[in-house]
Amino acid sequence: MDRLLDDFGSTHFGAADLGDARRTARLVQIADAIARRPQGSLPDKMHSPAALKALYRLMNQPTVTHESVLQPHYEQTRQAIAACQGVVLLVHDPTEINLTSKRSLHPELGQLGDGKRSRGFLCHNSLAVTAAGEPLGLAQQILHVRVRRSKADSRAQRRACRARESRLWVRGRQAIGPLPAGPRVVDLCDRGGDCFEFLDYEHAHDHAYVVRSFCNRVCRVGHGPDGVAAKLHDHLRSLPGQGQRGVEVLPQPARGKHPAQPGRTAVVAVAWAAVQLRPPPPGQARGEHRQEPLAVWGLRVGEVSPPAGVKPLEWLLLSDVPVESLADAWERVDWYRQRWPTAEEYHKGQKTGCDIEGPQFTTAQAMRPMIGVLSVVAWLLMRLRWAARDEPAASRPAAAVVPPEWVRWLSRWREGQERPDWTVRQFFLALARLGGHQNRKSDGPPGWQTLWKGWMKLHAALELLAGDTS
Repeated sequence: MDRLLDDFGSTHFGAADLGDARRTARLVQIADAIARRPQGSLPDKMHSPAALKALYRLMNQPTVTHESVLQPHYEQTRQAIAACQGVVLLVHDPTEINLTSKRSLHPELGQLGDGKRSRGFLCHNSLAVTAAGEPLGLAQQILHVRVRRSKADSRAQRRACRARESRLWVRGRQAIGPLPAGPRVVDLCDRGGDCFEFLDYEHAHDHAYVVRSFCNRVCRVGHGPDGVAAKLHDHLRSLPGQGQRGVEVLPQPARGKHPAQPGRTAVVAVAWAAVQLRPPPPGQARGEHRQEPLAVWGLRVGEVSPPAGVKPLEWLLLSDVPVESLADAWERVDWYRQRWPTAEEYHKGQKTGCDIEGPQFTTAQAMRPMIGVLSVVAWLLMRLRWAARDEPAASRPAAAVVPPEWVRWLSRWREGQERPDWTVRQFFLALARLGGHQNRKSDGPPGWQTLWKGWMKLHAALELLAGDTS
């Protein structure tokens, strides 16, 4: 595994083309500073008025754009994908960045979805992870501005609109482009990706995908020409289960009218069938796509005996990767299971861990590259959490992941003596303890927020010892 912080700024931003090598060097310094102090406002992150002023000056340079800042990290992600031996999952998921309090930005922002006149960006992230959940990097990010559409617009006018939100799924995958030959790359999308436009794009470019189905559209059973017509969801729900197993359901907070759901182990059954999706006729199409049927496999994952008062778990999935056995079906389910924790943890890292909605800029031109920098630091946060929990990584020497002086200081603090032989797990358990985790069996593994608190305390202590007040 790579060193988490050695040359973090130069690795992920050092190749940025900002029109002047001095700007790139400043960007590297800013990234390193934020990685040491990710939480709080920009003055908290930068720690000195001179460094803060330099950050503001850099982000307001016309050559410093969202794309130019992120391009080196995208390339690092491509290299990490190419180095993988197994399946790589691309998790595509949007989140809203609420910038309503920045009134000077309002003319450059779009309406958010809460119906309360909130303004901001819809941040469409494409994250690369392994099938085991190892975060590889941010493969693409789009900062989308929603536009108001006239109710008088015809279906054809809405379909032709370049700023149409449903284009995001195709735009995100197009921007990633062809990936290195070698590992199988699978696109994962929630129900927002279940539009014929995106599915047709995936088939046209021979991409593999697993998408959660939203539309109970009319399909044909089987891949042959004589399949009977059926409603997709109704057909999948009518199939007998072919196998059962337990699935860990993570706790979910209350959202709108939906109450909070506790975490539990759900016993689910899986069933699958080959189906053909028929394209909407040109006069009814909402997107731009070919008029060819798509041969896919539909899967249903349903909870067998849900607890009383708990909404049963059900996933209706679509995939163009053949499902020919029970092992194939569970593999598709396992791929999809990586989507929710990956996206949710990353979005929490962006908003809570890095306060991505906090910077006080007066133009969107300056705000966009700042969001890019903070988004890469949020990925670093995910990587940190994974390193603390992954079994193979956790057994490696800690000095292979973090600087040896960190190991020496933290081991002296935790055990009263230097322990250069500490493993990654021992290091991160001590780091979590520094952040307030009690390391009791009943507490569970430390989360990223606890690790991040310990991370910042460790940096503060090391800076004091070094006499660093920058």
